[in-house]
Amino acid sequence: MPGISADEYLVVKWLHVLSSTILFGVGVGSAFHMLVASLRRDPRVVHAVVRQVVIADWVFTTPAAIAQPATGLWLAYHARLPLENAWIAGSILLYLFAAACWLPVVWMQLRMREMARIAVEEGAALPERYFRWLRVWVVLGILAFGALVAVFYLMVAKPT
Repeated sequence: MPGISADEYLVVKWLHVLSSTILFGVGVGSAFHMLVASLRRDPRVVHAVVRQVVIADWVFTTPAAIAQPATGLWLAYHARLPLENAWIAGSILLYLFAAACWLPVVWMQLRMREMARIAVEEGAALPERYFRWLRVWVVLGILAFGALVAVFYLMVAKPT
């Protein structure tokens, strides 16, 4: 690669793979735990788990979500791969779609955490609104998950 060392390229490529792994792994793990906790309908359990999911999103998912496009674009530029290349363009579009699903999910999680907190403080059941939002949260999560699975495929297969 002109202008950069092979070691520099390898480090950025490693960061790209690592951030994709974190993004995917934390997303799947958080979704599983939040869904299972929510289905128990115990406000104390739900509040504890949703609170941790929100923290995981800020500590792990957000930095990884920023690193993904930054490292991916850097790698494409230095490898002289045009962004119009089918697998790169497809990856970018799918990533943007996943992000468009994830952003409302983050907003919803903050509101759902608050609903659970209030239910715990009042000794009440979770409101029905929590479960309506949970259904939307699940649908958006499935859509984002599918998009990221497709991005993984495109990154590995690089179809023309």
